[in-house]
Amino acid sequence: MSRTAEVKRETKETQVTVRLNLDGAGKSGIDTGICFFDHMLDGFARHGLFDLEVECRGDLEVDCHHSIEDTGIVLGSAIKQALGTKAGIRRYGYFLLPMDEALVLCALDLSGRPYFVYDAAFCGERCGQMDTQMAREFFYAVSYAAGMNLHLKVLYGENDHHIMEAMFKAFGKALDQAVCLDGRINDVLSTKGVL
Repeated sequence: MSRTAEVKRETKETQVTVRLNLDGAGKSGIDTGICFFDHMLDGFARHGLFDLEVECRGDLEVDCHHSIEDTGIVLGSAIKQALGTKAGIRRYGYFLLPMDEALVLCALDLSGRPYFVYDAAFCGERCGQMDTQMAREFFYAVSYAAGMNLHLKVLYGENDHHIMEAMFKAFGKALDQAVCLDGRINDVLSTKGVL
């Protein structure tokens, strides 16, 4: 069974296309017009072992908000579509990721019920062309579009680049764990019989 998806979203502010393979090898081709954000998405794909292509054309003359938020919406939708019925997946995933002085915890549940908890602070207003406050908006958009319960907590860190990168990599590792197929699970891992 192919666990892939291609999702497009077009508004007056952005045009976003995401192609995702949950059973990939960490290959990516990403162009959002925001180099630092591209770097973060590459880290997510590489460390989650997802094949990911992202194309985004947005109103960057305004700021980076619409491009990053809409990419999150489309990526979350692609995750949901690629999972299908979610039969056989482990459902839960978590990872504690160190990056130099920073340590980030990510835990998630592919329950179908969106919820987002975020505990992070940055020293500066941006990393490259990406506003640091957009990290929250991106992960919020992913969690709600995917129907995912997502918790992100920065335990400590000083360098904004390290903190942000640890967040994206931890998310990739936790999601990889949650989407992993387990031969012991015949249907969905829920007492309700549906996710």
